[in-house]
Amino acid sequence: MQQSFFTYLELGYKHILDLNGYDHILFLIALCAVYTIAEWKKVALLATAFTLGHSLTLALAALEIVAFPSDVIEFLIPVTIFLTAVHNVIKWNSKIESKIWSGKINYFLAAFFGLIHGMGFSNFFRSAAMPGEENQIISQLLSFNLGVELGQMVVVIISLALSAIFIGMFKTLKRDWTTFVSGAAAGVALMLMIETKFW
Repeated sequence: MQQSFFTYLELGYKHILDLNGYDHILFLIALCAVYTIAEWKKVALLATAFTLGHSLTLALAALEIVAFPSDVIEFLIPVTIFLTAVHNVIKWNSKIESKIWSGKINYFLAAFFGLIHGMGFSNFFRSAAMPGEENQIISQLLSFNLGVELGQMVVVIISLALSAIFIGMFKTLKRDWTTFVSGAAAGVALMLMIETKFW
């Protein structure tokens, strides 16, 4: 039981940090692009919203309560990256500023996009599931999800550290940093969308 817990914990952790499947990393980078290390509490709330979303669909899909075609999910994941990046750029270049509205939208987007990423996590989870352990699926889901969270925190910390270096040490304007990171994320996401289109 304990060995199974750490096995799935490691699976979740490595799945997030696997550079061969960098789409989840790219989403987190785009999500953090508008924040500095001083705003870590806001990032923590965003990460929580994203977690609630992907935890829900990961559990529902793993328990075979809901199911979506994997090719559609593989396409929608880069769509979430692209929309997050575009939202970042619009926010920082818009003449209409509303911190309350923007904050609510960010949390909603994180939670909603988490639902989509959870379906992607579930595809990997099911393929990695060990035969003969079907009766332990709840504990497996818990440990896998914790592993995903650990991996996410690593990405978030690195993203905020990089923003601190460029904004704090190299005096890069926050708007320029956000636009650069979001633009790069949007470009990569667009290529992924073309590669994964299902029609």
